Order: sequence, then C-alpha cells, then structure tokens
Amino acid sequence: MATTLAGVDGAVVIAEDTWLNALYSDQLSSISDYVRCAAKLRDVMGPHVASLLNEGISVVLDFQANTIEARSWMRGILEQTKASHKLHVLDVSDEICIARLRARNAAGDHPFAPTEDQFSQLSKHFNLPAQDEGFDVVMHKTGDADQ
Repeated sequence: MATTLAGVDGAVVIAEDTWLNALYSDQLSSISDYVRCAAKLRDVMGPHVASLLNEGISVVLDFQANTIEARSWMRGILEQTKASHKLHVLDVSDEICIARLRARNAAGDHPFAPTEDQFSQLSKHFNLPAQDEGFDVVMHKTGDADQ
C-alpha cells in the first residue's frame, strides 16, 4: 500500500523494514530486538522526516502505527511541520493477516519472517487510533484494493 500511496502523490517512501534490515539485520532475532532497534531508528528518522516535510517533500512513512506510542512519535514529527497528513489504517481480520504473513514468509522476498506466535504477541498491543490523537484517519476495510 505504501508504494501505491507514494505513486499517487509522488512521495518518497521511507520503509521501517528496509532501514531496520540495512542497519540492524544482524541484531534482529526477537521482538525485544525489534523494539530496541526501532527506537534507535525513530530517533534518527523523526528529525529527517520533519526536515523533508518542511521542504515541501511528500513522505509516506511505512512504519507500524498500531500502538499509541508509535503514533505519538508520528504526531511529534507533524508538530515540527505545517504539513498536512493522512494516517491510513488497515482494518483487516487476524485470519487474513496470518494468511498474508504465511504467504509473505513463503515467498521469502521480505527481510523479516515473523512467526505466527510473534504476530499474536504483537497484535495484543494493537489499538485503533482515537479521535483525540489528532490524525486525519483513512480506514481501509478488508477487501479494499491494494491492501
């Protein structure tokens, strides 16, 4: 979906998985490793994204935003700019997510292959964005194109 969104707006895609793989692939073997490395990446990437937005460059952040903490980081970036935004949320059942996870893992073309158990552990922390978080939310329901 990130690539599709970028193509429509002519935006730059900044994908968390790509950067994590390039910088920390030898350090990522558990969820706690992801949390540690993702925090480092966000510390560096936040000011960079803000500077791109302040220069008028459209950015598609392909980062997880399924927790209040992650969205708070994104909100902090926006507060450093005057950029407009949209937060795209995929409303997809766990069953569909697991089927997609299996297919992605089987294809072997993604740098990370989380297990179903890891998916279950992570999905426990999922929170839909609340109105008071201040995002312009675009919901994509199961079955929408390009999910």
